[in-house]
Amino acid sequence: MVMALNDLVWEPDEGWRDQAACAGSDLELFFPVGEDEDSAAPAKAICAICPVREDCLNYAISTNQPEGVWGGMTGPERRRLRRRLRERQRRAS
Repeated sequence: MVMALNDLVWEPDEGWRDQAACAGSDLELFFPVGEDEDSAAPAKAICAICPVREDCLNYAISTNQPEGVWGGMTGPERRRLRRRLRERQRRAS
C-alpha cells in the first residue's frame, strides 16, 4: 500500500516507468477530460494489471500530481487518500 506521507521520499530513479503496463499507451487515456468513473475506467483497467502500480501511485502522491490516473487512482481519489494519510499521522502524533 501507499507509504505514510512522512515516509515518502522519492528517489530520482524512475526506472519503474519502463515496466509500466501503460508504457506506449495514448496519454489522453490517462488524462481524460473528466475524472469521473466512466472516463477513468479504461486507464484504471490498465493500472489493474500493472506490475508497478504501487510505484506509480507513490510517485503521484509524493510529487503531488493533481490530475490524471496514476497507480489506478484519479486526482480526487489521491487527494482523499492524502487527507486520510494526514489524518492517520495526526492521530498517531
